[in-house]
Amino acid sequence: MNKIFKTLDEQLAILRDKGMIIDDEEFVKEVLLRENYFFLNGYRMLFMKSPTDKTFVLGANFRELYGVFNFDRQIRNILFKNLLILENNLKSIISYHLSRTYGIKENDYLNPNNFNRDIEKKRQVNDLIGKMKRQIRINADSHTATAHYQNNYGYIPLWIAVKVLSFGIVGELFIILKPNDQREVAEIFHVNPDDLETYLPILSNFRNLCAHEEILFDHRVQRKIDDTPFHTNLEIPKLNNEYIYGKNDLFCLIIILRQLLRKDDFKMMLKEIDYEIQKLDGKLESISIGKVLDRMGFPSNYLEIEGMN
Repeated sequence: MNKIFKTLDEQLAILRDKGMIIDDEEFVKEVLLRENYFFLNGYRMLFMKSPTDKTFVLGANFRELYGVFNFDRQIRNILFKNLLILENNLKSIISYHLSRTYGIKENDYLNPNNFNRDIEKKRQVNDLIGKMKRQIRINADSHTATAHYQNNYGYIPLWIAVKVLSFGIVGELFIILKPNDQREVAEIFHVNPDDLETYLPILSNFRNLCAHEEILFDHRVQRKIDDTPFHTNLEIPKLNNEYIYGKNDLFCLIIILRQLLRKDDFKMMLKEIDYEIQKLDGKLESISIGKVLDRMGFPSNYLEIEGMN
């Protein structure tokens, strides 16, 4: 069955028919026009009576729904700027290590012999080198620094080239490094290479989600992280012998960032997130902030992670 266009009045009527309180029709219609009914609707499940009863809980107000929408936007902005910091850290560290070890020209640092030579990695290595060369070639003229090096020196060193490489590409680059190179990079972040290899595609997934303004707060990634001391120290409950929070939800991203960001950056990020949580708590009446935290995968004592070693 095809979807049909709904006017703002019809969209408003749908919300009201499902039991949502609307105390200012003009305000609601302006929000629906500016923000898109479909995207706002993505937060409605928090206010539904049950997965089968799609009517709203008693007292659910549109201002609460809009409050969660704006909360998600603010959390997305906070995490995005910190993911960009981490992206830059990773690019800088990898480019420094590879340039020091293998050389500064493309034929040096993109030599297939510099990477993992296991037979099962051979195709992955060749494919990734090809993708890197394409990204560098396509973006070289449009980026000031790459154009400068290409025009003045005839080559683009890796510490400049990484600026035009996506986070996903740089994550793949780490995966094909020789084990010793992986260890040297991972040691700077104080994690083991296997964990960093797990974390990078998760970080890339959240980074792209934030960049495209997708719904963040209840997002789940396909790959789960291994148990960490943070799960234990926060006394996160288990179900069927698995932690219920911090495995593939938003809190798993917090656990990753706790390990990879500089302490001061993480402390500021967590403070900003907590501020938004407290602000949202003051806007909610028909549901509790605990329901939102549960969908985020946040334990109630999430702030304690900042002081843990």
